[in-house]
Amino acid sequence: QVHLVESGGGLVQAGGSLRLSCAASGRTFSYYAMGWFRQAPGKEREFVATISWRGGSTNYADSVKGRFTISRDNAKNTVYLQMNSLKPEDTAVYYCAANGGTYRSTDPEEFDYWGQGTQVTVSS
Repeated sequence: QVHLVESGGGLVQAGGSLRLSCAASGRTFSYYAMGWFRQAPGKEREFVATISWRGGSTNYADSVKGRFTISRDNAKNTVYLQMNSLKPEDTAVYYCAANGGTYRSTDPEEFDYWGQGTQVTVSS
């Protein structure tokens, strides 16, 4: 079992930045690829970014590429999502998730553990 807790969400103006954190506990964090997903009201949960278990490989949705950066610190059992140049359409609940398989997966169904989510609201 892996327990995930997100933090760092909030209200920010368009063009601003936020840094989300996801702290993990339980089974060995470094064994898992990690991902960030988001869900806006009335929409399905969508892939944002993933990172391999060592942190050497990443994958991003086209909508966030060049603006968001995913990283991890296995010594601290934490994964981060740095979000810059935020847009109103980035408004959503952001979830971190752990995947015992490949970091290339973008399907939420393939992720084993989920956090409770943190709200990000970007005002125009």
